[in-house]
Amino acid sequence: MSQEWNIRSRGHFCTLCQKPLVDKAPVISALRETADGYERFDCHPECWKTSERDWDPFSLWDSVYFAPVKEEKHEPLKKEDAGELLRQLVTLDDPAMKNVIYVLAVMLERSKILVERDQKLLQDGSIRRVYEDRKQGDTFVILDPRLRLENLAEVQQQVVALLSGTKTLGEVSGEEEAAANAEPSEPASTGDEAQPETA
Repeated sequence: MSQEWNIRSRGHFCTLCQKPLVDKAPVISALRETADGYERFDCHPECWKTSERDWDPFSLWDSVYFAPVKEEKHEPLKKEDAGELLRQLVTLDDPAMKNVIYVLAVMLERSKILVERDQKLLQDGSIRRVYEDRKQGDTFVILDPRLRLENLAEVQQQVVALLSGTKTLGEVSGEEEAAANAEPSEPASTGDEAQPETA
């Protein structure tokens, strides 16, 4: 599969029985890897337990379903802007932005907007982290680029510049692409990857 990241929205009906999910009731969510990306399942626990499957989930977790609530519009907060920026970047599917996407996801996790549900080490050595939006229930599959400490400050500055509007997506993408072309190939990770701090 060529995609390094992916978004899958939470369903409002059980994938298996098609009956509506109940507000504040337990739900089992799963991701199934396909040739085109990921297929998401949101199911009543009893439906999941009794269904027959000839496949193993890429990721599986228990959570609680919250019915969508219409909210009044308020002045946007920086954390909400970061969430919208993450959605925009994932939708653009620009490999040059992988570091920015990962730092945004970690920022949102530390701000309690996203929660990490799973992580998968794939055969090619890459790590995919599965995040879920606590409020909206959307799932993000994010490539962990294993950032080095010396690269972290620059990526965090790019995220701040994007959120403040002082740089465009095109400018940051160009910077990331130029940096990737200038760097010599690095050996496999030794576990000293950097962890971004919340901006």
